[in-house]
Amino acid sequence: MDIFLSLSYESLDGRSEPKRLMDLDTLKQDIVTASHILHQQGVAAAFGHVSARIPGTDTFIFPPRMSPALVRKDNLLVLDVEGHQLSGDGRPNTEFWIHARIYKARPDVQSVCHVHPPNCVILGSLGETIRPLHASGAIFRNDVQVFEPVTLIRTRELGDQVATTLGHHGAMLLHGHGVNVADHDVRRVCVMTLWMEEAATYQLRAMASGNPRYFTAKELAVIYPQVSGEAVSNRAWEYFSSRAEEG
Repeated sequence: MDIFLSLSYESLDGRSEPKRLMDLDTLKQDIVTASHILHQQGVAAAFGHVSARIPGTDTFIFPPRMSPALVRKDNLLVLDVEGHQLSGDGRPNTEFWIHARIYKARPDVQSVCHVHPPNCVILGSLGETIRPLHASGAIFRNDVQVFEPVTLIRTRELGDQVATTLGHHGAMLLHGHGVNVADHDVRRVCVMTLWMEEAATYQLRAMASGNPRYFTAKELAVIYPQVSGEAVSNRAWEYFSSRAEEG
């Protein structure tokens, strides 16, 4: 029998979002599709993971220790925010503490992604963070945080430090390592992760060409509402998921 989950939430920027009805099977399928998209789009290879909170609980669905390209509904695991594995036969990715402790600290977050996009890593190595200079990048405003310690996140304590650095924001760079993105569902988290790498790519190109003209606060106030709506990220998800299905 299908288990249905009623999702009612407010987006991370404070805008009210519509209620959704989603069954657990659909939630798992979104994790599988997002994992395959991230691999197909080149922001994840052998490593990386995307998860989803089981709404109304301190538990989350998480991939086993394998490439995102190999994730399937029947090999997904269930963990809790204290690091206990509650179901599934495989072993979790070793950086599950990123997800566990962000969910613990942020009851509003319903999905977390951790991957190693090359241009985000390069940008961070230059002592930079995402600074919007094109429309899709404006979704991050100037809010991308930076976690400075160079380390994998394999302990509860480091997971707590990551969650503290993220704070109430939706995205962060991990110096020499990768990115974390957190938001209200798997599809949006997947799309925002891709947009973050796109923003880093454009920023690096602009920096190599001269002195970039980043958006001002006034410009961000104009463009942000135009690119941050659910319809925009849904359209992007539709495109990226179709490409993943083809490939």
